[in-house]
Amino acid sequence: MKLFSSATSYLGIDIGTSSIKMVELENYKGQARLKTYGYAEVSTNVLRGNIEKNNQLVADYINNIARKSQSQTRQVVAALPTFSVFNFIINLPPMPKKDLTSAIKWEAKKFIPVPIEEMILDWKILNKKKIDNSKDKKGIDKPKDDGLLSSDKEKTGTVEGTDLMKNIEEQTKENQKNEKNKIDVVEYKSKKSDKNYRILLTAAPKNLVARYIDIFKRAKFNLLSLETEAFALSRSLIGNDLSTVMIVDIGATTADICIIEQGVPILNRGIDTGGEFITKTIMNSLNVNQERAEQFKRDFGLSDVGGYKNVPDVIQKSLNSIINEIKYVFEIYQRQGASKIDKIVLTGGSAFLPNLPNYLSELLDLPVVIGDPWDRIIYPLDLKPVLQEIAPRMAAAIGLAMRDI
Repeated sequence: MKLFSSATSYLGIDIGTSSIKMVELENYKGQARLKTYGYAEVSTNVLRGNIEKNNQLVADYINNIARKSQSQTRQVVAALPTFSVFNFIINLPPMPKKDLTSAIKWEAKKFIPVPIEEMILDWKILNKKKIDNSKDKKGIDKPKDDGLLSSDKEKTGTVEGTDLMKNIEEQTKENQKNEKNKIDVVEYKSKKSDKNYRILLTAAPKNLVARYIDIFKRAKFNLLSLETEAFALSRSLIGNDLSTVMIVDIGATTADICIIEQGVPILNRGIDTGGEFITKTIMNSLNVNQERAEQFKRDFGLSDVGGYKNVPDVIQKSLNSIINEIKYVFEIYQRQGASKIDKIVLTGGSAFLPNLPNYLSELLDLPVVIGDPWDRIIYPLDLKPVLQEIAPRMAAAIGLAMRDI
């Protein structure tokens, strides 16, 4: 639905495994204001199957949603799914930029289980200011965030769609060149120290990035940038909050867990379990059809009410894999010697499972809330009931549209 007419606006498009979400926001006096939104429940299967056929199918759905929602812009920001992107922290001593770039690429090979030549790398120094302020200004050169997933506007893991294929070729040549300097690069590895750079390294498959570019080219949209989903969620759900937050995004077929530290996603994990798995578990355990199981899930959730005591027990068991993954992410984060997590924010289509926040809060001994991605958006108050209902599923699309505002 079209809400306002105005100047500069951007579309955030989130292509999920079972739906496509679209939000158009405009820059209204420095704030994001809702222009229109739309979504379609469709199995896109963008990451698997026949590439050309699927790409055209997704492009057609995107155009259809844009037409029905009366979108007024062709400027798009999109995101790669969390489970398709590698994300980890490495520690390296301060060094000249040219050496740091080579060292990072060498370190990446130790963590990424596929040939580095098949990936696009991006990196961000998390403690750069702290170290730069404490060292002699006449010392080594200050490196600046660099990487193929970065744009000049925001060095936090994005891809400039127009220059991407050129960048892919340049990085491939650079990788081949660095193969001759392996021994020199190894010397840059060091133990963790307060004087070391703490670097967030992100890697995305080149073929996946190229597929997204092809989809929007077919749809005749201008892909301004392509970033990781975790950055979009951080932007819409956390904003300028500098506390350490865990975001748990429970979608239809997957659950993504990421830790946001001072506004930056530093740890991502994804598993193939979501709302559909919970529904199927109820179907099998209570011997009911899918429609009935879905209704049970939405009505009762983890609340022991209404005389259906078996429903919360079944749902609780189906959540075990997600809960175990949350605990595992806690362990990984603590092993890094990091600070404690302050709270958990739930999002995704299954975030509204009745009593889920209370259940997780008691189990994990942490505050757990359902995130509100509309909190930083200007919109008509009479739409609030509708927008709040769809909020969890629209969080990534909202964060994407906010990127350049």
